[in-house]
Amino acid sequence: MNPNITRRTALKGLGTVIALPWLESLAVAAPTAPSATAKRLAFLYVPNGAHMADWTPAAEGKLGTLPKTLAPLDAFKDHFSVISGLKLDKANANGDGPGDHARAMSSFLTGRQARKTHGADIRVGKSADQHAAGVLGVDTRFPSLELGIERGGQAGNCDSGYSCAYSSNLSWRSEITPNAKETDPKAVFQRLFGNNDPKQVSEARAKTELYNKSILDFVLDDAKSLTTQLGQGDQRKLDEYLSAVREVEQQIEKTKRANADRKPVAKPDMAPPAGVPKDVKEHIRLMCDLMVLAYQADLTRVVTLPLADDGSNRPYPLIGVPEGHHDCSHHGKNADKQAKIQKINTFHIEQVAYLVGKLKSTKDVNGASLLDSLLMVYGAGIGDGDRHNHDDLPILLIGNGAKIQTGRHLKYDNVPLMNLYLSMFEKVGAPTKSFGDSTGLLKI
Repeated sequence: MNPNITRRTALKGLGTVIALPWLESLAVAAPTAPSATAKRLAFLYVPNGAHMADWTPAAEGKLGTLPKTLAPLDAFKDHFSVISGLKLDKANANGDGPGDHARAMSSFLTGRQARKTHGADIRVGKSADQHAAGVLGVDTRFPSLELGIERGGQAGNCDSGYSCAYSSNLSWRSEITPNAKETDPKAVFQRLFGNNDPKQVSEARAKTELYNKSILDFVLDDAKSLTTQLGQGDQRKLDEYLSAVREVEQQIEKTKRANADRKPVAKPDMAPPAGVPKDVKEHIRLMCDLMVLAYQADLTRVVTLPLADDGSNRPYPLIGVPEGHHDCSHHGKNADKQAKIQKINTFHIEQVAYLVGKLKSTKDVNGASLLDSLLMVYGAGIGDGDRHNHDDLPILLIGNGAKIQTGRHLKYDNVPLMNLYLSMFEKVGAPTKSFGDSTGLLKI
């Protein structure tokens, strides 16, 4: 057995480093696997609220028949809870006038009131993911990973005098510094699995383009050598992991070819996207795949993923909604618009179900699923999009990472959303006395 290889290792090739999941067969550098007891967090965000009549379960307690919007999660009913009655007071005007979309997204993870400005003097607060990353991220290559679907702007007036930075960023490193999300799957993949040597990266990219080879081909010899040292279980784990990496890379290449094959059109006044799928469903699922790979290799333990910027007016023709999301959310109790906003809500839940399924089917180092090490919040900073209210938010708590009881509808009476985060911090080993506008721990 090679004494220089540890159970946490990597395959190396020209300009490429593939981090691997924990392998029991290899030599031990430490008495316990660093990620065997790892806790992971994820925060998924959706804009423009929800049609709450089709979101909220009929009764408290154990989940029975799920409401129409949540029906795609029926197979995972034992792995999540619906939490009603949480509020985001700092998304309210509080004397600042209109701008609910900017405040909703910027306060969702901070619990702080955004300074109303569309200049450079933005200010809100450090976000929950960054607090957790300060503890959970010390042993990983990336303390946190900020993913997204819509790029959004970092300057300018996007919502009634609020900077675009507020409605475009979910994660904030500090009260004045947002963590810009990455929306290009190819860039995320390269960041996760590429080497940091600029010369080697350039050579690897050139070779990939020239020979249309996978980055896995560059490390094939290393992988073959490593396989001889593994037991059957670890061989299977290695094959499954590398197959998952290959599948993601092939999907990225497929998107690249599809982009290249499109007929040219008049160039818009914006930089063209590179490697981003045209189909939003494909885009979201590819980001979910990358998220799972990052967890599996223990490259990060904290991820944020807004499925769109708040106030987004993206149309969803693929589900029969050619109108914009934001326009539909202002339904004015019109039944047709309510049906369309419900369709959009269900579409987003279908993507969550896809992610939960991937997490459940992917093994962690201890043989359990990644879902068993994760706590994930999915929700919005607006309740009903027509009312622009910031109480009774649509919130799901997904995963078994803290051995909490799931499969329930928990109902609270106007309790700060930050109380949920405060409890999550305690569960994953990153406790703090207060966060944002928290008032105490939430019983979850």
